[in-house]
Amino acid sequence: MTLPISKLERYQGSMFGLAVGDALGTTVEFRDPGSFEPVSELVGGGVFGLEAGQWTDDTSMALCLAESLLHCGKFHPLDQMQRYVRWYRDGYLSSTGSCFDIGNTVRAALERFERSGEPFSGSLKQTEAGNGSLMRLAPVPLFFAQTPAEAMIRSGDSSLTTHATVVAVDACRYYGGLIVGALQGAEKAELLSEAYAPVPGFWDKHRLVPEIRQIAAGSFKTKQPPEIQGTGYVVHSLEAALWAFQHSDSFTEGCLMAVNLGQNADTTGAIYGQLAGAYYGVKAIRADWIAKLTMSDYIAETAAALLEAAERRDGQEEEEAG
Repeated sequence: MTLPISKLERYQGSMFGLAVGDALGTTVEFRDPGSFEPVSELVGGGVFGLEAGQWTDDTSMALCLAESLLHCGKFHPLDQMQRYVRWYRDGYLSSTGSCFDIGNTVRAALERFERSGEPFSGSLKQTEAGNGSLMRLAPVPLFFAQTPAEAMIRSGDSSLTTHATVVAVDACRYYGGLIVGALQGAEKAELLSEAYAPVPGFWDKHRLVPEIRQIAAGSFKTKQPPEIQGTGYVVHSLEAALWAFQHSDSFTEGCLMAVNLGQNADTTGAIYGQLAGAYYGVKAIRADWIAKLTMSDYIAETAAALLEAAERRDGQEEEEAG
């Protein structure tokens, strides 16, 4: 008999899953699939020469987003961008103390924000539909999990700060819904059913763009590499993460499948880890990997604080309704 997975285990699973996937993938980041010995352990290295357990921009930005939600007690895009800039300029919440890895789309958005003060500085260019907002998403659905429709809408809003293309926004809305469903204990078959949402009829009112609608319809179920690709394009990243989740039976198996696609391996791993961690729970993630992670205690505390904030928000809404 399998023991039930607690909410805290799911919250910590999602945050640790993101960081573990990121740290595993950095070893083969920017390398073509088939050009390297498959990753099987958390060893660091890669183009940035990281120590085992150090993570990249994916986790740094996710922690900045979590800090903003917790500090402000609400979705505050100006505060989010100010924290992202602190990471970019000063190494705030970096695993090494400096910003050593930043995507071109994120960098351009942060520099636009510095000039204009406008927090929604994401580019609308289709050529900049990268995965930089999906990679950091988890804190939003975790914070708003008690109100699933709001969680999905805010997941999309969280993309607008740096990635305003509708494809990136819809990828975040859809994936935010999957993470909420996993937190609620939905089975994998339900999560991966056509156009899943934790709110019945949500996609009838808030339609997805065709690229994301195809993934929500199950494109990842019938494809295999090289059709499945771990590139920086948000459509490829989302499909690759769901492919790994669909075709594996454990957190570890799926995470290794995701990062061994190469290319943007750290981000494919981070995206996979957010959902798979919420689904399997933190106890399903190898304890030796978690122990190696930089700021491991801080990540655990952040996940617990997000759960506490979500439950506090739920209690406040019940009081207001009463």
